[in-house]
Amino acid sequence: MTPQTLAHLPQGEAGVLDRLDLPEDIARRLMELGFLPGHVIVPARSAPGGEPRVYRVDGSEVALRRETAARLILRPPSKGAAKTHKL
Repeated sequence: MTPQTLAHLPQGEAGVLDRLDLPEDIARRLMELGFLPGHVIVPARSAPGGEPRVYRVDGSEVALRRETAARLILRPPSKGAAKTHKL
C-alpha cells in the first residue's frame, strides 16, 4: 500500500503526520510551525485555483504549496480513528 500524502488528504479530514520527506532546512522550519510526526493535520481551505492550501496544525493555520504537502507522509489510519472534522 502506498503511503498517503498530505496533498491528497480531503478537505476537513484529519490525518496524522508520519514523516517529512524534505530537505533538512525545510523540514526543520515546518516542524517549528507544528508539522511534527504524530501531530494531527486538517486541510482547511484552498486559495482560488487550489494553491496554496491552508492546513490546521497545532492550533495554527499554515499555507503550503502542493509540492511541499506531497512530501509530508501520513500514517495509515488506525481502525476506528478516522473522523471527519466539520469546518
